[in-house]
Amino acid sequence: MSNILHITASIREQGSLSRSLSDTLVASLAKKTGAAVVTRDLADNDLPFIDADRFAANLAPHADRTPQQQELAAISDTLIAELQDADTIVLGLPFYNFSVPATVKAWADLVARAGTTFTYTPDGPKGLLKGKKTYITIATGGTPIGSDIDFMTPWLKFFLAFIGIEDVEVIAVDGIIGQPQDDKIAAATARIEKLAA
Repeated sequence: MSNILHITASIREQGSLSRSLSDTLVASLAKKTGAAVVTRDLADNDLPFIDADRFAANLAPHADRTPQQQELAAISDTLIAELQDADTIVLGLPFYNFSVPATVKAWADLVARAGTTFTYTPDGPKGLLKGKKTYITIATGGTPIGSDIDFMTPWLKFFLAFIGIEDVEVIAVDGIIGQPQDDKIAAATARIEKLAA
């Protein structure tokens, strides 16, 4: 059976368009494939930011970790295992101040681990999480996705490719403040339905 990892990050539990879009996509994909779904709500889990001790713990070999390092590395180990086990990843993300929410950056810092999710080679870094399909559903108020002030989408695609996830598709409802929303939401929903058909 395949596995879907569903990652959300909106601070709003109700009325969040990014959550609604990703919920719809995950439900459709799971119905189509029979995949099991693991949900990781980054707004709910109070992820720690990387500091020197946690960084050292994350890089220490499992057998060599002190009890304190095992505790510090536990969340990183869990997040990485979720990625490794997933065949499909769905990111439902809001657009905050021209980029990702801080919790998404914290997540990225915890899953980027040399020797586990990427490795250094003579030709530069190489991602190790190959063969995974990723969908990113994005909602923005005033910023068009793909514009010069969209610092979120290029960074996300670069980071995912850095850890080996290169098959990425973006579904956006963007620039909706002061604009008619219905047509954009309908277009995104139709695209989701087509992807899961």
